[in-house]
Amino acid sequence: MDDYPALNVFWSMLWFFLWIMWLFLLFKIVTDIFRDHEMSGWGKAGWLIFVILLPFLGVLVYVIARGKGMTQRDVKAAKENEAALQDYIRKTAATPAAGGSHVDELARLVELKDKGALSEAEFQQAKAKLLT
Repeated sequence: MDDYPALNVFWSMLWFFLWIMWLFLLFKIVTDIFRDHEMSGWGKAGWLIFVILLPFLGVLVYVIARGKGMTQRDVKAAKENEAALQDYIRKTAATPAAGGSHVDELARLVELKDKGALSEAEFQQAKAKLLT
């Protein structure tokens, strides 16, 4: 450990984490380039080439030039995902579960039997038909 003092460990860790953060930012920018539906295909190709050939400068220029739009597209995508999830929940909650309709039908049969509209034999026959 004497050959690699604590300050060198700190600097190595710092550079490693900065490199990881830069990679995340690079991937975020590449996905944002493809997510933007308002940008033409040539514009996407140009930004992609710029970000790949001159990565540090390309990422910096992209964040400066289109950073606000990145945030707006992220918010829009999050709202669309939330709306889709809420719509799915509403549709799923509106339809009765597979066993839910059987339970309702069985409750209706018990109510008819209690009122005397069904005899015990008719109730048993309807119940057996419902449960099979």
